Amino acid sequence: MLAGAAALVEIDLGTRGEVHAALRATMVHRHEHFFIFDQAFGMFWRDPEAARHASAMAMMEGMQEQQKPPPAARRLAEAMQGDRPKPPKPAEEPPEERVDMTFTVSERERLQNMDFEAMSAAELAAAKREISRLVLPLDARPTRRFRADPGGPFTDLRATVRNSLRTGGEILDISRRRRVVRPPPLVALCDISGSMARYAQILIHFLHAVANDRDRVHSFLFGTRLTNITRPLRHRDAEVAFEAVAKAVPDWSGGTRIGDSLDLFNRLWSRRVLGQGAVVLLITDGLDREGARGLSEATERLQKSCRRLIWLNPLLRYAAFQPKSQGIRAMLPYVDEFRPVHNLASLRELVSALSGPQAGRMRSAA
Repeated sequence: MLAGAAALVEIDLGTRGEVHAALRATMVHRHEHFFIFDQAFGMFWRDPEAARHASAMAMMEGMQEQQKPPPAARRLAEAMQGDRPKPPKPAEEPPEERVDMTFTVSERERLQNMDFEAMSAAELAAAKREISRLVLPLDARPTRRFRADPGGPFTDLRATVRNSLRTGGEILDISRRRRVVRPPPLVALCDISGSMARYAQILIHFLHAVANDRDRVHSFLFGTRLTNITRPLRHRDAEVAFEAVAKAVPDWSGGTRIGDSLDLFNRLWSRRVLGQGAVVLLITDGLDREGARGLSEATERLQKSCRRLIWLNPLLRYAAFQPKSQGIRAMLPYVDEFRPVHNLASLRELVSALSGPQAGRMRSAA
């Protein structure tokens, strides 16, 4: 918005074409959003009765069918019509009709399989509520610590001798102990570049729910730089947490430097957060503006520093997906799992995979 306001100062505000070009150049960051911006610009300045007359003329003249708008166009229409008053209800409402719902798909089931990119504003709000209820019981792993347990499998000689001092050195009971078992740390590295911004907004809700459900959860965002948002996400109030994240992240919806961000994480944070068999979630589409420079080495080092490296890529929602970009080909050999993350069903599958026992590393092809 600031860039758009600055651009309007440099042009002739009396020329509609210059205003359109200036705002489009500063506000649109993705090619598929050009159509949405043009529609929003036209809807803002058009005559309220123009749409009705245009549709009537199109039917009379037999104009060709227009191109199908992208999924985000529905959210645009909802935003433009959100402040309009609702039509008054009729005096007498018709009787409620009973519809046989046998063999039909429920609204909740449809929401589970809908792509986040195609959701309306109301559907996104419902999806965020579903995400907040997800529980992530990570597979517990044994640690080096022990705790006292009368029924434990190990004998605690030190505690046995210490307790015998109470009875003059006579051993009356054998103390036992058990190894402490706890879930491993979870580290999330989420891409917030322009191509991932829509999915990143939803996945941050998922990370917030996980961070408030368990301890040792570390979250990082990266675009052109790396930002640690672990502390802001620990706030119980989601609005307060997301406001703090927005203030801490300066490069939202910008470019992508995956290799530089992973290298910075390996040098500054890996020794702090990747201990005790940590599980790493790498959330990105693999499209790096620097190509594959240093990406292979950084991903290999990241994999060797953790127990499991899981790559979540929204591009896997396409059945014909092929790892053709340089970034994807550089990273793919060094990940343990390659999973889609584009709807609620894919998040539930991820939760099930993380909750089950895993012996060693596992590989899955794209």
